[in-house]
Amino acid sequence: MKAILLLEDGTVFEGTSFGATGQRCGEVVFNTSMSGYQEILTDPSYNEQIITMTYPLIGNYGTNKADWESRKIFAAGFIVKENCNYPSNWRNDDSLSDYLEANNVVGLEGIDTRALVRHIRTKGAMRGVISSTEFSTTNMRKTLDKYPGLVGRDIVKDVTTEKPYRWEQGVVDVLSGAESAPEKKYKVVAFDYGIKQNILRLLRSHACDVHVVPARTTAKQVMARKPDGVFLSNGPGDPAPVEYAIETVRKLLGKVPIFGICLGHQILALALGAKTYKLKFGHRGANHPVKNLRTGKIEITSQNHGFCVDTNSLKEKEVELTHLNLNDNTNEGLRCKDKPAFSVQYHPEASPGPHDSNYLFDDFIKLMRCE
Repeated sequence: MKAILLLEDGTVFEGTSFGATGQRCGEVVFNTSMSGYQEILTDPSYNEQIITMTYPLIGNYGTNKADWESRKIFAAGFIVKENCNYPSNWRNDDSLSDYLEANNVVGLEGIDTRALVRHIRTKGAMRGVISSTEFSTTNMRKTLDKYPGLVGRDIVKDVTTEKPYRWEQGVVDVLSGAESAPEKKYKVVAFDYGIKQNILRLLRSHACDVHVVPARTTAKQVMARKPDGVFLSNGPGDPAPVEYAIETVRKLLGKVPIFGICLGHQILALALGAKTYKLKFGHRGANHPVKNLRTGKIEITSQNHGFCVDTNSLKEKEVELTHLNLNDNTNEGLRCKDKPAFSVQYHPEASPGPHDSNYLFDDFIKLMRCE
């Protein structure tokens, strides 16, 4: 069955459909990871995005129940050069195509993904519509024109949890099945802006009693739980319109240790008076080099963001720049000089990705210990 991708500048890519049938709009982006496609698909930070994988063969190890990073697939569509219909892996439950179909996600294969990625790198990430049911570009254009895109919109509300809950599972060893869940020593309130489950697993494995709360939870409600620390999660879209979260973090600053990742990093920066802006095509992959300015070490990191903190807007007397992206010198981390708060733009919890930055969870524990 045929499938089509139409970009907002009129560029068309025609290939073969896999996964579900249908039509969806979203921002067309690319990810440079070689593996980890299931974790990528279930990362809520990809809400309303059509993901293109740069690695040419995807789906070769299938999918399984253990590698979910949230309650469902949030991506609007999935594009690959070649989808593998015959996965081979001892953990495999379903093929990628069956997995997408079960989750009502449209897939497109057989296009020149290198050409699409080069186009995005040149022109920038843009709105697009993917379809396996409508093939008239005129009609697809009408649908796409109604899609507002991500800038200026709060889409955190579409992914956050509706009710608070407690997270109990620690990191599980894939081979042995052993779970790391030590005695709870630190109560952590984790804001769900689109939180990945491996963040929660790592917090639990660091002896944290994890209480996950909706994005609109107030500072008063957080402090009523008497936490030892507050975690600000990753999430999708433009951070600036998420004003309620920015205001809450502003009120929490100085009262309790804070650790933020990705969108949480941007929200912390905005709460500190900084500004954010949209990147031309974003950073998405499991192989991005970041320099730790405090140690001088280079970390290979997992990343997924389309917006960035403006380093020039940080107040030097109050905030220290701690991490720098070596591909484009953009902001990758900050630390408050006079308050117990820090954050990074990338994903130290990986899933998928390298584990070079796991030490940041230890840093959070030290902050709660007042070390």
